[in-house]
Amino acid sequence: MSEDVLLETRGAVGLVTLNRPKALNALSLEMCRALHPRLDAWAVDPSVKAVVIRGAGGRAFCAGGDVRAVAGSVARSDTSLSREFFRAEYALNHRIHHFPKPFIAWVDGICMGGGLGLSVHGAFRIVTEKLVLAMPETAIGIFPDVGGGWFLPRFPGEAGTYLGLTGARCDAADALWLGYATHRVESSRMEDVLRALEAADWSGPGRDVVARVLQGFHQEPGASGLAARADVIDRCFQGDRVEDILTALEREGTAWAEETRAALLRMSPTSLRVTLRQLRIGRGQDYDATARMEYRLSQALTARPDFQEGIRAVLVDKDQKPRWNPATLAEVGDAEVEACFAARPGDELELPSLG
Repeated sequence: MSEDVLLETRGAVGLVTLNRPKALNALSLEMCRALHPRLDAWAVDPSVKAVVIRGAGGRAFCAGGDVRAVAGSVARSDTSLSREFFRAEYALNHRIHHFPKPFIAWVDGICMGGGLGLSVHGAFRIVTEKLVLAMPETAIGIFPDVGGGWFLPRFPGEAGTYLGLTGARCDAADALWLGYATHRVESSRMEDVLRALEAADWSGPGRDVVARVLQGFHQEPGASGLAARADVIDRCFQGDRVEDILTALEREGTAWAEETRAALLRMSPTSLRVTLRQLRIGRGQDYDATARMEYRLSQALTARPDFQEGIRAVLVDKDQKPRWNPATLAEVGDAEVEACFAARPGDELELPSLG
């Protein structure tokens, strides 16, 4: 059992604690392998009525998948970790997405990338005043995965397109407006919530029990800045080509539009094109089909030079000056984008039937 994920039961509640606080609880292959079988067991254990997942350390729920380890492996011409990690992570997301009991994520602090995969697929997402929510993958040469092609297009209007392309950060009010969060609770009340769930009368439907308990702790977070910009986001991000989005932002001429346009131009051009295509396809797909598509993308993009360069610029040297290859959108052809989505031998994701 990995010490990086702690698994216990408290009364009728299965409790998961992501326990890598120095790494902001980034999800590793070992953590996936420790957690998945316990969720399988809890799913069929009649004494467990609900599952809660949280992060240790007070700074982050989960800052994402351990992409530095994947990049290091690929740099050594070893693709096995990339294959195994993304298979395990996506299988875990699939387990959560189809979990038969209330799955409750306590999202306190930073939640990025893989952290959304561990939370958005469950029935309840509790966010706190410390929430920092983002999908920043285009800045490291990949794409918003862990089901991003499924959940981002289902946020209001073009908000998901905006968040997926730019990596913009959201607070608790934004998260509630998006539909990501179901409740907002003060960070200091975590143990109170756990005790209330432990003490609950579970004789009724589990989701009704959890909803009733959480509503007793919920506090409105105030107005969403993202919601206030919904009209301009919808206007600028409705295009099916990144160039159309850039042109629309330039036409707006506001400080926000100029900052947003500049942010897009800092991202990997290949990632931008692939991500926009992913999000448009995802509008018409169910979750499982999207997960299979994203696995193919994960293998295609982690093998490209932009992934290594993005990890270097953002997480290793931290100079924030990536040298993308290709360097411009004009150099990324449609055929090159479509090739990232193509089925290749060994790059198919098998998802188990969970009943």
